[in-house]
Amino acid sequence: MVRGYQLKLYPSPAQAELINKTIGCSRFIYNYYLNDIIKNKTDTCLSKVKEIPNLCLSFPWLKEVDGGSLRISLFNLENNLKRWKKGIAGFPKIKTKDFGNSYTTNNFMTYKGKEAIRIDFKNKILTLPKLGDVPFRGYHKKTSFSGKIKSAVIKKEAGKYYASLLVEEEISLPEFQARTIVGIDLGIKDLIVTSYNEKIENSLDCLKVKKRIKGLQKALARCQPGSKNRYKIKLKLQRAYMKLKNIRKHQIHAITNKIIAENDIIVMEDLDVKGMYQTHSFAKRLTNIPFAEIKQVLEYKCKWKNKKLITIDRYYPSSQICSTCGYQNKKLKDLSIRNWECPHCKTVHDRDFNASVNIMFEGLKKYILNPQK
Repeated sequence: MVRGYQLKLYPSPAQAELINKTIGCSRFIYNYYLNDIIKNKTDTCLSKVKEIPNLCLSFPWLKEVDGGSLRISLFNLENNLKRWKKGIAGFPKIKTKDFGNSYTTNNFMTYKGKEAIRIDFKNKILTLPKLGDVPFRGYHKKTSFSGKIKSAVIKKEAGKYYASLLVEEEISLPEFQARTIVGIDLGIKDLIVTSYNEKIENSLDCLKVKKRIKGLQKALARCQPGSKNRYKIKLKLQRAYMKLKNIRKHQIHAITNKIIAENDIIVMEDLDVKGMYQTHSFAKRLTNIPFAEIKQVLEYKCKWKNKKLITIDRYYPSSQICSTCGYQNKKLKDLSIRNWECPHCKTVHDRDFNASVNIMFEGLKKYILNPQK
C-alpha cells in the first residue's frame, strides 16, 4: 500500500528561500504551458517536457531549483487536462501566489548510488534534492520506513513548512472476521448516529477560532492593498484557518478510529453532497460537516485494517421505513420531523436512530448476497 506521512520542516533561511523559489518556478512552468495551451487551442502538453531545458536557457533562474519539480508541475497540468476532458473537473486555472504554495519532487537514485530523498529518524534529518539536509519534527516513536519513499510534496502554509512523503509499504493484513456490524447515519444536528443509538455531536459548529476568523476577515477588508498591516493580518488569518483545519482533521480521525476499532462491517449511505449544497435552508451549516472526508478516511482505514465498508444507494428511504415492521411512511420527507409513530405497529421512532438501523439491515443484506465484495 501507499501511505502518506507529514513532517514539519525547520529549514535554514537559505533553504527557506530556495523552497520559495522552487514553489514560484513550479507555478511559473504550470502557468506558462497553460497559457500556451490556451493560445494554441490544444488539449495536451505532455510533449512539452523536452522543451523545459531550452526554457531554462531563456529563463536562467529556473536552473537554481530542482529540475524534477518543474517536470512534475507539467505532469500535474496534463492530469488536470485529462480530468477536464473526462468531465470530472473544470478547465485548469492560472495558479496565483495565494493558492498552490507547494511543489512535488520524485525520489531517484543519485550518481553516488543513494536515494535523492532520505530520512534519518535518529537525528531528525530529511534529505531532499537541491535542499540537502533539513531538520524536521514528527513521528517520535518511528525509527525507519518499512518501504521506499516514492515522492515528497513540500508545502508552505501560514509561514510554516511541511513535507508530505508518499511511502510504498507492505502491510500484513489481519484475517477478516465478520463479528460486528454498524449502520451510520450522517446528519446535520448530530454528525453521526449509529445503529447502537450512539450520537456524536458536531463540535465544529461553535469554535472560538471561527469568531477569530470572522474578526480577522473584517480587519483584512479595512487594510490597504500592499500594506504591511495587510500582510500581517493575512498571515494571522492563514494560521487561524490552519488551526480550524487541524481541529477538523483531529475530529474526523478520532471518530473513524473509534468506529473501525469497534466494528468489522461498517454501512453508510452514498450521500449526494453536491445536491445537498443546493438546498439553501441548510447549505451554510453543511460547510461545518465533513461528510466527504469521513467517507474517504473510512475507505482507506478499512483497507489498512481489512474491514468492510458497504455503501447503500443514496435513494434508499432509510428515514421513512419502520425498522420494526418494515412499513414505509412517505409523509416523512419533511426534515423538521425528528420523531414519528409508525401507523402500523405503533412504535415511536427517533428519525436518525431509525435510519441508522435501516442502513445497517440494508448493508447486511448486501453482505449476505455478496460477501466477497
